[in-house]
Amino acid sequence: MEQKKDQCPVNYALSIMNGKWKFAIVWHLSQSEILRFNELRRRLDGISNLMLSKSLQELEENKMINRHQYNEIPPRVEYSLTDLGKALGSVVQSLEDWGAMAMKEMEDSRN
Repeated sequence: MEQKKDQCPVNYALSIMNGKWKFAIVWHLSQSEILRFNELRRRLDGISNLMLSKSLQELEENKMINRHQYNEIPPRVEYSLTDLGKALGSVVQSLEDWGAMAMKEMEDSRN
């Protein structure tokens, strides 16, 4: 994705990480370092194979993840975070913390 000279860095970051699944993919990879496709799919409840493939491809194109394919039968593909992807670790942790706080506040307001 090409960045325009006068583009806001926040908008640029959000354009890379847009979509329902990308932050979740980065979070799971940050927790495990290396995951295979089927393991990621199991951890992402509700994602289709097509959406996972598309999201992984876009993250790879934006230098957020590495894809390593082993030429063996059956084929094995592993995904890991690049240094750029790892740099999102504190952001993803902050989102997790905020999400837990928001969930608790919503639960408390219902009681």
